[in-house]
Amino acid sequence: MLNRRHIRIKVMQSIYAMHQNNSDDMLKEEKFLFNSIENIRDLYLIMVSALVELRNKEEEFIERSQKKHLATAAERNPNKKFINNGVLHLLAESNPLSIAMADNKIDNWTKNDDYILLLLDAVKESDVYKNYMHNDKNNYEEDRDFVADLFTEVIAPNEKLYEYLEDHKLTWVDDIPVVNTLISKQLKQVTPDGRDAFYVPKVFKDSDDKDFARELFRKTVLNNNELSKEFTDKTPNWDTERIAEIDAIILKMAICEFLKFPSIPVKVTINEYLEIAKEYSTPKSSIFINGILDNLIKDYQGSNKLIKTGRGLM
Repeated sequence: MLNRRHIRIKVMQSIYAMHQNNSDDMLKEEKFLFNSIENIRDLYLIMVSALVELRNKEEEFIERSQKKHLATAAERNPNKKFINNGVLHLLAESNPLSIAMADNKIDNWTKNDDYILLLLDAVKESDVYKNYMHNDKNNYEEDRDFVADLFTEVIAPNEKLYEYLEDHKLTWVDDIPVVNTLISKQLKQVTPDGRDAFYVPKVFKDSDDKDFARELFRKTVLNNNELSKEFTDKTPNWDTERIAEIDAIILKMAICEFLKFPSIPVKVTINEYLEIAKEYSTPKSSIFINGILDNLIKDYQGSNKLIKTGRGLM
């Protein structure tokens, strides 16, 4: 579910929080880091289950309308294309999804069904929904395209849903785009292969990624002073205290990868942290950080301090 860049971001945020709280309890902060990462699974399940609950709420509405004493012709014979959608049925009957929901105790929409009703109103008002309900097509490919478009264009951008998620868990703010992108990709590719067709991805791709998160956090924190000294001499025109805290953390993490992660290519490290700086720090930070890292690489290469294993790692 997470790529290496997002792992780096989570580590950076945890180190920043550690500094802000003046905490020196590394084990406690490491636990917080992994909790925030594991909670991304809950966010994923909440977003996917919203699709199932939207279908369920619409089915309940149709059944109530049909039972009305003075039901109209349209209410007695409603258009059931939405609740009969093949992909929505697949999600509702998915074994992996049901098991993951139960294991992680995901019942957000049971307790907060008002958000689902708001979402359902937004769905029905959308052109995506109207175009789907009023055409003559009726096949799995159309059902899949509709659900993918509905999620991407209506559900994921919904401001009320975003506010709910932000209020529910603040650490999700930066995770929402990652999760929504993943779900959108899955919905575009899901096939009608039975109750196991829709899989719930792991938070970490493999054990190497989980080890990377732990080691990057520990090695950056434990070598804080050593890593700081690496770049303070490279900023003669800058008082160390004037360097933005996020910039300092990004520099320490990048230098940590240079010196203590021999299997990670230098170019990968530089590119990753420059992109992170563009998103999380000041407009000029990436230029500032790039200049320091370039000078450090030249020094390390000249003094044989940079040891990278494998081919193409420079």
